[in-house]
Amino acid sequence: MIRRSVVIGSFSAWSALWSAGCSSSNDAGITNPTPITACTPDESALIPADRCSTDPSVTSLPPCNTWVKVEIPGTVCGDGSQYKFFVNYSNESNNLIVSFEPGGACWDYASCAGVGGIRGAANPHGIADDHMMRYQYLNLLRRTDANPAKNYSMVFVPYCTGDIHTGNNLTTYTSTEPVDGGTGPGGTGQLTFYHNGHNNSLAVIGWLRDTFANVPKMLVTGCSAGGAGAILNYHFIREAMGTQAQCGYLLNDSGPIFHSGGPSQQLHDKIRAAWNTDTVLDGLVGLPIAVADIKKDFGLLNKALARKYPRDRLSLVAYRMDLNYSLYSYQRFFPGSSEAQIHGFWEEDMARLIKTYEAEPNLSYYFPYFRSDNCSHCVSIPPLGNPPTEPTDLDKALNQPWLGSDIQEKSLDLRQFAEDLVNDAKPLKSYLEPPRDATFTAAVSMACMKGG
Repeated sequence: MIRRSVVIGSFSAWSALWSAGCSSSNDAGITNPTPITACTPDESALIPADRCSTDPSVTSLPPCNTWVKVEIPGTVCGDGSQYKFFVNYSNESNNLIVSFEPGGACWDYASCAGVGGIRGAANPHGIADDHMMRYQYLNLLRRTDANPAKNYSMVFVPYCTGDIHTGNNLTTYTSTEPVDGGTGPGGTGQLTFYHNGHNNSLAVIGWLRDTFANVPKMLVTGCSAGGAGAILNYHFIREAMGTQAQCGYLLNDSGPIFHSGGPSQQLHDKIRAAWNTDTVLDGLVGLPIAVADIKKDFGLLNKALARKYPRDRLSLVAYRMDLNYSLYSYQRFFPGSSEAQIHGFWEEDMARLIKTYEAEPNLSYYFPYFRSDNCSHCVSIPPLGNPPTEPTDLDKALNQPWLGSDIQEKSLDLRQFAEDLVNDAKPLKSYLEPPRDATFTAAVSMACMKGG
């Protein structure tokens, strides 16, 4: 058995660094130092009568409260197949939630082809028409009283390009070893891959602009690669929507854009080349921090967005004991790293980012300590269990959708944090849960470390 209390002790130096980045013991949450000028959404406008219909006999309008597929010519997945996204129209609100799909990342043959159990990217063979059967249970996409965005129109942005929704490169990857049927030199495998996340996202954003003319509240979110995609595309969404979106909110779940220069530097160098991100960052015109500086330090994007949109409420949510995004960030760049070392890198990067968040009045964070399922990753998903030690029980998870997302000392869960986030009358607060004793079995840890 590996006890988390032992793991924490193995990198106490990083715990001290975290403490240095936090301005209080957080007994009541950290209130941001300077109150932000509140955005006051006007939700009085009528719902457009031609948005959707609840009458199944009406075929001239899309159905309300039903996931509808949208395809835009010229958008493609990693394998070159047609890209698709999905919309669920509301006839109760003009508010909008845009949610980016999670699902890893890739930057070489093994990870983009998904061979050998190596961590790779989601949906390498494209998006099925019934894709939402997999994602309709996400807590922020369900029309239940447990969802603060239950009455919003919902747009789900699938992920099939291996580039956290932000690549701009067509490349051919070659395997390092011979493979069955390999057509490359000496029987190696070759894979042509479209890192087309940026162009796909821009197409979706253009569709949003043309479809939703009046959005009082616009919440942009996603977990893991989707959380990273949410913050990386936030400026593009905000600029395209303009005054059509009155008040903006970001809930980046477990997709932090860390500062370069720390443990994430090698990852940043890799994806910058593989995904041709410089051409994407060149599109960040109008930010108060120079694009050249953001290219050198990706984490400056957090500060740039905060200062560009001072009335928007922007948040980062993650578990302190995440063992998923952290593995993507460090494992392949620090071969042989132990679980404790991976968590140490994570703590170091998080501590740097906390300092940035606490310096900006409209940035906030919510960091519970750990959850026993899903390798302590993605706070906003239902608690579906962690095989082999915990059975998967969908019914139980959906009846307790926010279980494990809480900060126990504050009796606060992510549902309440999200509800407060989109309520401009509430002060913007940050929360950091201190370490607490719990077990993390060897079987679960091994499964996470191996990508299981």
